[in-house]
Amino acid sequence: MAVGPTTRRRQLGADLRRLRERKGLTLEEAGALVGISKATLSRYEKKEGSVKWPAVDALCREYGATDEERQTLVELAKGAKIQGWWRSLADPIPESMNLMLTLEDEVVREDHYACMYVPGLLQTRAYAEAVHRASEMRCSEQEIAHMVDIRMKRQELLTREDPPHIWAVIDEAVIRRLVGGRAAMREQLEHLISLTEEPHITVQILPFASGAHAAAVGSFVVLGGPAPELDVVYVDIIGGGLFMEKPEELERYKLAFEYLRAQALDIPSSVALLGQACREL
Repeated sequence: MAVGPTTRRRQLGADLRRLRERKGLTLEEAGALVGISKATLSRYEKKEGSVKWPAVDALCREYGATDEERQTLVELAKGAKIQGWWRSLADPIPESMNLMLTLEDEVVREDHYACMYVPGLLQTRAYAEAVHRASEMRCSEQEIAHMVDIRMKRQELLTREDPPHIWAVIDEAVIRRLVGGRAAMREQLEHLISLTEEPHITVQILPFASGAHAAAVGSFVVLGGPAPELDVVYVDIIGGGLFMEKPEELERYKLAFEYLRAQALDIPSSVALLGQACREL
């Protein structure tokens, strides 16, 4: 897939830090060499905010980067302005959702564990409306409609030319929880079953019979970038979500997802359980 602005910005930060550490310089020492503050350089490396390509060029020269490395990072800096389809929406978007859209616009895979609701990318409109209406108790109908529109727009990444692979492990409680009424829930389960026929979508059900499991912390998503160092974990919390990208955090959630996949039903058995739950409605 094409490398977008978010990936370029994050890759730039990771590479600048790698080159600085290879040179054995602190943030303060490196910043002093090119006339920028420690705070500014730290922001560059943490992938936060805008970055000036002349500063990147100067840093690469001080770090002893090769001409190829320097040219690559300068091009990353020039192309690291974040612009996405959601920027054109008239109504404001919550900050956590804005970051999710930014990251998701360029993922190559997503690993979902869902213990409360069907993952947003796999929801029907009626189901999504019921979820938002229950979760956003102080929101108006207009605000709920806006958030549902965003969720439906997000789903277009599933049908793009080079879609990411979506692997969802869904707790049995999710498919037994009646969301939006019997008709809406039946439609949602039928939609899930149809999605399992797509080669880039894998759905497994984690049955009650599995007992205790590796994700007692709740629902989460591992957003996979073009390179492992660009992966991010998103954890659901009340009022938004928490993003984590430290190596130890990523390792913990990636390992948890591997355990969940192992404990879940295989794909044919998962589809069969979905069908059974649908018939029972």
